Amino acid sequence: MIITTTPSVEGKRIVDYKGVVFGEVITGINMLKDLGAGLRNVFGGRSQGYEEELLTARKEALKEMESRARSAGANAVVGVDVDYEVLGADNGMLMVSVSGTAVVVK
Repeated sequence: MIITTTPSVEGKRIVDYKGVVFGEVITGINMLKDLGAGLRNVFGGRSQGYEEELLTARKEALKEMESRARSAGANAVVGVDVDYEVLGADNGMLMVSVSGTAVVVK
């Protein structure tokens, strides 16, 4: 499955549009990661715990979108957009959503 942020696939022709597909993941950030991130805010540096959580959530959202595109009969997704939101009363949830147009290319 070809997944791209561009509106087309180089060297291929879009022959059918299957519609917009989405993938969403909402994940909680645990207290230990929050503590580590808080210390990084004070002392500087990168928050490896948050980065790993973000990477995992993004991969899962892309995988979900790909599965939905495949179910629609597509072999590519073009125009992919990735969005991030923080949710919850205490901002303890991370949402990653991806969307794109499922297409058939030849």
